[in-house]
Amino acid sequence: MSDPRAVVASPPPDADAAALWTAREIAQQPDVWRELASYLDAHRSRVDGFLEPLLARDDLRIVLTGAGTSAFAGQILAPGLARTLRLRVDAVATTDLVGNPREYLAEDVPTLLVSFARSGDSPESLAAVRLADELLTDCHHLVLTCNPDGGLYRSFGGEAGRERSLALLMPAGTNDRGFAMTSSVTCMLVAAWTILDGEGDTGLLADAAADALPDLEKRARALAEDGTDRVVYLGSGPLGGVARESALKLIELTAGRVVSYFDSPLGFRHGPKSVLTDTTLVVVYLSNDPYTRRYDLDIVRELRGTLPAERVLSVGCLGDADEESWSFPALGHLPDAAVAPVLLLVAQHIALAQSLALGLDPDNPFPANEVNRVVKGVTIHGLDQ
Repeated sequence: MSDPRAVVASPPPDADAAALWTAREIAQQPDVWRELASYLDAHRSRVDGFLEPLLARDDLRIVLTGAGTSAFAGQILAPGLARTLRLRVDAVATTDLVGNPREYLAEDVPTLLVSFARSGDSPESLAAVRLADELLTDCHHLVLTCNPDGGLYRSFGGEAGRERSLALLMPAGTNDRGFAMTSSVTCMLVAAWTILDGEGDTGLLADAAADALPDLEKRARALAEDGTDRVVYLGSGPLGGVARESALKLIELTAGRVVSYFDSPLGFRHGPKSVLTDTTLVVVYLSNDPYTRRYDLDIVRELRGTLPAERVLSVGCLGDADEESWSFPALGHLPDAAVAPVLLLVAQHIALAQSLALGLDPDNPFPANEVNRVVKGVTIHGLDQ
């Protein structure tokens, strides 16, 4: 693919009129992942030329940053990348970095700052790259963004690209027009894992997602009819980031009317388990790692002993055979960070179905602009003020 702004998939024929963009952007994900794979292949030499010398440095620190959903992308990727790259990889939200730059950038070591940004226009995203350049002697920038007109891409992409930087533009349509980030975050996840880990199989992910989409929509609609008023998402390691993003998606698309919470399977017992009620749905993301998976299955068994079985949903890739399991068996051999984009489809469908069941417009759940698609009203203060 030479043009990353090619036409993307149309919305499914039965998409609710009130969720035109959100439904389209969820449904298009297998197609835009394939477009992304072609784009990365076409730019392989440029990507390798930028990354290979950096990743060969034993003293390199990689900081994955973004705000909101984009920050959770970093939390999903950091554990897996640290394991495969054998480098220090930290996930630091721009909202933390900008508020406390001298703490999070205290070590003046060679750093690759990886910025995830749907619009590339949030005040914290723009401030984070500036602060990193101010505080670090040897800072390189990798920008993954969905908006060719955003501030980050204008600064780092195309002919305006700066020295020691690389900007990659996700396929057209991933600068989601719906309120919540859906195809934008999964595309950036696929891109980052592919180019930093080098072992991604985007075609396999796209095929698994395309096969699952019709069933996911039906099952999510059925869940939304059960009177759920709160949802708990649990996951370990990279799947902890998936759980956190899943909880945010539900809060966003239901305008906070369905309460959501996230934790790890082990951490949930230490007090947060108090949130459970008879109308709570618990979603447990099951790790592909055999050791970690034991703890995930332990919490599933425990919760099914106290809640109705249909209110404890396990989501994984190793072929669990019961009615309360949603499985993607073709992906069972992949690391958790690699399968995260597919697992997020479950959370996106649950959030969309819950929003529609409440009579809301998922494309615009805050018509009075209490919460904005791109954050506004943030004052960025200079270090010398």
